Amino acid sequence: MRTREYLDTAAKIVSGQRQHEYGDKYQNHNNIAKLWSAYLDYNISAHDVAICMMLLKAARLKHRPTQDCYIDMAGYAAIAGEINDRKEDDTNTSVSDSK
Repeated sequence: MRTREYLDTAAKIVSGQRQHEYGDKYQNHNNIAKLWSAYLDYNISAHDVAICMMLLKAARLKHRPTQDCYIDMAGYAAIAGEINDRKEDDTNTSVSDSK
């Protein structure tokens, strides 16, 4: 596979099949963050979840490199970026901006 194919496949999965199966990416990662936070007794953000899932895929690559791991890593990186952007958008929105 070439770089573009990995990225296109990740985008298709994240925006299509997975979105349909698990719902909104931000909300899903936020739900996971709440559960992990409760279990660990340490605050985890939705962004942390996406990064940790990328690291999980990196750990799997040490055992056996697969196209799936690379595709999923690209997807989690994109989700982390989207979560970060959404968080920044929420932070930069004030009452006067919503008019």
